[in-house]
Amino acid sequence: MKRSTLTIAALPIAAQAVATGVYAYAIRPKLLGWGATKKEQSKEWPGDSLTPVPHSVATRALTIDAPPAAVWPWIAQIGQDRAGFYSYTFLQTLIGAQIRNATAIVPEFQERKVGDSVWLAARSAYGGLARMLVAEVRPGRALVLVSPEDAAAAVGEGRARHGTWAFILEPLPDNRTRLIMRSRAGEWDSQLRRLVDLAFWEPIHFVMETKMMRTIKQLAENAYSHADREDVNETLRAVT
Repeated sequence: MKRSTLTIAALPIAAQAVATGVYAYAIRPKLLGWGATKKEQSKEWPGDSLTPVPHSVATRALTIDAPPAAVWPWIAQIGQDRAGFYSYTFLQTLIGAQIRNATAIVPEFQERKVGDSVWLAARSAYGGLARMLVAEVRPGRALVLVSPEDAAAAVGEGRARHGTWAFILEPLPDNRTRLIMRSRAGEWDSQLRRLVDLAFWEPIHFVMETKMMRTIKQLAENAYSHADREDVNETLRAVT
């Protein structure tokens, strides 16, 4: 009887261990490498050198049937106080983002420079800490973001101990673009923060980021395909 009771009591622990193992070794790698080739996952991308020894790396990718110049304006204007993040409105609202996603290129939102804040949620939310800063910007090529506490070190010393989030555009033949999203997780301030990130923020980020990528693809392709090509190219040259 005692042995049977111990066996029953151990079932939830065993089930939890199995579920954790399945997620860690079967599901999580697919989330971290969504859409990316093995070469893309192992390649060094802009921003990688800022966090040379990350705790984890996510590399997600998709192909856009438009040139980088047609994709970049959508990247440049991201942010809670700009054009949003092109993701699920209800999830953005759930985390306090208060975002209205734009469906057009906004010329006044196109300028980006090192040190700019990219707000992830309303300035009044999370004690005003829900933002990242631009550590590197290459118009038409890459936008690299870091946490505010890493901003000075990223620019002055070339390191970001808390990690990076990079938007990268890789040109392909036939006026196509590979959109690469690279996240490198750096140091956690506590074990609790690590568990919260892995169990909650990481899956949420996957859902929201892949939606954002698909929306950017749709917006860029529509703008490039349905408008007069020369007019589009002239507009893009003006804002990039």
